[in-house]
Amino acid sequence: MIKNEKASLSIKKIITIMILLIFACGAGAMATNAKIRNVKIVLSNQYEINVLTTKTKISDILEENHIVVLPEENVVPNIDSELSENKTITITKASKEGQDGIKLAEANSEVSIEQLLGDYAPVIEKIITEQVEIPFETITKNASSEEGTSKVITKGKNGLKEIIYRAKFKNDVEIERIVLSETIIEEPVNQVVQINKEAVTSRSNVERTKLVELPKTSDNSLAKKVEGKTPIVKTFNTSAYCSCTKCCGKTSNTTSSGVAPSTWHTIAAGTAYPLGTIIYIPALQDKPNGGWFIVQDRGGSISSNKLDIYMGSHTQALQYGRKNLECYVYEM
Repeated sequence: MIKNEKASLSIKKIITIMILLIFACGAGAMATNAKIRNVKIVLSNQYEINVLTTKTKISDILEENHIVVLPEENVVPNIDSELSENKTITITKASKEGQDGIKLAEANSEVSIEQLLGDYAPVIEKIITEQVEIPFETITKNASSEEGTSKVITKGKNGLKEIIYRAKFKNDVEIERIVLSETIIEEPVNQVVQINKEAVTSRSNVERTKLVELPKTSDNSLAKKVEGKTPIVKTFNTSAYCSCTKCCGKTSNTTSSGVAPSTWHTIAAGTAYPLGTIIYIPALQDKPNGGWFIVQDRGGSISSNKLDIYMGSHTQALQYGRKNLECYVYEM
């Protein structure tokens, strides 16, 4: 009787151990299926954290780590998707263009798909290399002991420089251009002119002559101020700018002379030309100002052979580009 009871107890122990082994195997299988992953989460402030998780859905992982995504933030991969192979979740702030597109859509239910896609269009950067001419200077020599008209002793020749820009484009439109480097390939050769004393009044390194064809008097107020005066004729390398931070680093919309700039009226010139100097550019006589400008501004990169014409927008400034133009300079 005692032997039978002992045998029964042994069988029960064996059964109990087998059941425990079965449960242990099942738990091990579950642990294998619930694989632990090391996930990197990059927050919108660029702070990075590494977490261990068995979850695979992005929203579940963020919720598990008490991370709340704000309305103005984006999540990559999408918050409703599964974790990608690189095991990284990146949270970024939505761009200003994207927020503007959302606001536009909320305010106007008739906004087109093209408008929204335009707001989300990527900005593409390109490196652009251009070769630009460097205008030569004209130096006059007084021929007071000789008679006759002026003559060129040394013919001037424009120099050449290579400029490398980093330009940004959006929807194939250039929105920004930054100079990375400038390399002079060939120095300009100054033109030396010998001029009869009666024909000109000599001045160091610029030409002043009565032999040029002066611009016709017009109703322009600037033209009336210089009527009857003799200009200095010089070739300038002209460009354009606006009042944005990209062009001049400020948004105060005030020139160096203290007045607000005017489109096709205000010019920024080097310190060799005092504020208030009037300049006529024949090549621009078909513009709203009739080709007449006044020096009202300065610029850190504007040398004595450059002029910067004020435009109403950054796009207009870019469209103008750079041009070597003959100019009539009237000193006041």
